[in-house]
Amino acid sequence: MRPALAIAFLLGFVPAASGIAVWAEGQFFRQPGPAVVRTVVVVKTGSSLATIAHQLASNGVVRSGLAFDAGVLLRGRAHQLKAGEYGFPAQASEAAVMDMLVAHKVIEHRLTIAEGLTSSMAVGLIDADSALAGKSPQVPEGSLLPETYLFELGTPRGQILKRMHKAQAEVIDRLWPMRKAGLPFNSPDDAIKLASIVEKETSVASERPHVAAVYINRLKTGMKLEADPTIIYGLTGGVALGHDIQKNELEAPNPYSTYQIDGLPPTPICNPGRDSIAAVLTPADSQDLYFVADGTGGHVFARTKVEHEKNVARWRALQEQAKSAHADEKVVR
Repeated sequence: MRPALAIAFLLGFVPAASGIAVWAEGQFFRQPGPAVVRTVVVVKTGSSLATIAHQLASNGVVRSGLAFDAGVLLRGRAHQLKAGEYGFPAQASEAAVMDMLVAHKVIEHRLTIAEGLTSSMAVGLIDADSALAGKSPQVPEGSLLPETYLFELGTPRGQILKRMHKAQAEVIDRLWPMRKAGLPFNSPDDAIKLASIVEKETSVASERPHVAAVYINRLKTGMKLEADPTIIYGLTGGVALGHDIQKNELEAPNPYSTYQIDGLPPTPICNPGRDSIAAVLTPADSQDLYFVADGTGGHVFARTKVEHEKNVARWRALQEQAKSAHADEKVVR
């Protein structure tokens, strides 16, 4: 090619190339992606840029794997894309897709461990969650903090359990130094044992400091705790009986029954929540020694045996009324 023609060609080519670059830039940043709904893609560890680009195109997240590959390379992000489970929004641009992969904005799974579950029950929920991986290790009773935990796909089950144990330790570390003076136990382990009983005795958060005070008063005076949930734990490992405690169940040898043993049970009987732990460390100011259900989901408290027996009589009368009303309802049906 003669010099004059070569110069003319280049002068014509540069504007064209510049125009292509501007167009490509617009496509990468502003052109909506082809997906019409949120699309979940799992990028495996060790995937190359070419593999990820092909996967995104195959799942309809980007229009062209080659264009996405080129756009990422041009911006020097090829080695910054991270593995994980992604939920790409509908019509996400290639730039938005790249940013999610670089920032590791993966799908967060949720696992909720309710207050009052035993460690065995908690591990059962963890084992049943298919988004987790690996085997669950053995877990001591009462060593987990009930809460909702977020995790990404493939998180080891042991890692989740370690987080739950650490979360409980952090609560204890924060609350233990602020505990009331004169409590009848000297270790966080004993606090968790008592908190597990309080957790099972009432689901009314506002009552927990009062219930805790009752048991603390009993410990101080040398009374047996006589907490029904300890009987159930000793009989079934914490699984509900499905009926009121029977006389033979009350009298059966039971190392956890606080009707039979003095003081606290050998281990916690469940995993108590933050409120129950706080309740036993900062109990209500009360001299009460007794409580019984009040028929509304809460409890009525008493300082003396005489008061308590009157409250029990009222509770039994309410139970009889409820049985009678239920029988009448069956007849009407």
